[in-house]
Amino acid sequence: MTESATSAENQAKYSDDIYEEAADWHVNTGEEKIYPKQAAGKWRKLKWLTHSIWLLLFIGPFLRWNGQQAILFDIPDRQFHIFGLTILPQDVWMLALVLLFFAMLLAAVTSIAGRVYCGFFCFQTAWTNLFMWLEDKIEGVPAKRRKLDAGPWNGEKIRKKVLKYGIWTLIAVLTGISFVSWFTDSRQLWHDIFTGQASSTAYGVIALFTAGTLVLAGKLREQACFWLCPYARIQGVMYDKETILPTYDFHRGEPRGRLKKGKLVEGNGDCIDCKQCIAVCPTGIDIRMGQQEGCITCSLCMDACDAVMEKIGRPKGLIRYASMDEMEGKKQLPLLKRPRVLIYLTILTLAVSGIIYGITHLGAIEVKVLHGRSPLFVQRSDGTIQNKYDVKILNKTANDIRAKVTASGIEGMQLKGAEETLIAKKGHTGSYIMFINVPAEKIKAERTPIIFKVVNLDNPKQTSSYESMFFAPE
Repeated sequence: MTESATSAENQAKYSDDIYEEAADWHVNTGEEKIYPKQAAGKWRKLKWLTHSIWLLLFIGPFLRWNGQQAILFDIPDRQFHIFGLTILPQDVWMLALVLLFFAMLLAAVTSIAGRVYCGFFCFQTAWTNLFMWLEDKIEGVPAKRRKLDAGPWNGEKIRKKVLKYGIWTLIAVLTGISFVSWFTDSRQLWHDIFTGQASSTAYGVIALFTAGTLVLAGKLREQACFWLCPYARIQGVMYDKETILPTYDFHRGEPRGRLKKGKLVEGNGDCIDCKQCIAVCPTGIDIRMGQQEGCITCSLCMDACDAVMEKIGRPKGLIRYASMDEMEGKKQLPLLKRPRVLIYLTILTLAVSGIIYGITHLGAIEVKVLHGRSPLFVQRSDGTIQNKYDVKILNKTANDIRAKVTASGIEGMQLKGAEETLIAKKGHTGSYIMFINVPAEKIKAERTPIIFKVVNLDNPKQTSSYESMFFAPE
């Protein structure tokens, strides 16, 4: 048989297998507890690194920036403070762009490399991995944990269980306190908690997060991914045959067979059926049966398989990131030639551009002018025409500022009500009634544009302008 014919036969066999593999899927619906082995390798190290992102968010509210809390979502005063940047309700459109960016990023990454978010960035995965790592350190390897759970309650079992749940509870409580700290002064919160002066809302939220963390990361674990997370249900529609995923190389691995006298049996594939890929899987699936709903793309099976391949002297990559097209011997299209990826990148670029524009154009102060409508103008006895304006000054800084208002646009105009320096309160909008008087002979049209300008006297670089209209009789 020619090499090409053999290749075609293998591809046909592989294609048949991938359509029938669903019949062999195993989904643990909670009837048994999974005791995953702690794998070691480059993917495990990468997971700890990416999970540390949540640690930064965990300690974010406790950092200080310019003497203030670095991250504070001040709901009562409707202000978001992020490392010196203050975002007010008027800038909430940027939040929509941020949400759009992360939604499209999730879709793009899933289309390219599967559920990378689930395996490396999801908070459920991060906390579950931490809890299982602690469980492994306290109770021992999977075999010892099974024996401990199945055994009778004795002094050793009580000691280990109390220690484990005690540390888990401490982490869960700290998680709840960290969450509440995003919305209030963290230093004051710690004082209020330990003196019993915190609000019932704070205590309630901390209790809910404590219970939720213990249940989700300590009890449900992979079941949260199966039954509670919608992403597990919708990720399938984001895949295509070019998506790279943790994949078992069927051509190279089959037929499976155990080692004999420490060596591979002639005619067998590289898979020695050691089941280490199953042992390390946090959801308990067999990646050799193909892509399954339970796979969260954590890549730990690749670490386990590579370690075995290294021991038996075979090349790594029996389980590796690969696409279905690659497994079928087809050519992989470059990323920038895939229409779906290009659409995602375009939306991401537009969202990032909008966010950058918004951040760079936030400004420290903002002015808005409402023209009086009843009446539009008043003709005074001294021959001048008067218009009334409501000048609203928004101070986005963290301090009260001294503001000066000026107006221009018509020769000889006089601004009344802005003679004295105005005090704009931090984070608030101040409303000031002002009048503009213009000699009748200086008016050239029924409607004339005028510019109001506000300057921060404490920092003259901080200014804001607004165009309004001056109305006059025909």
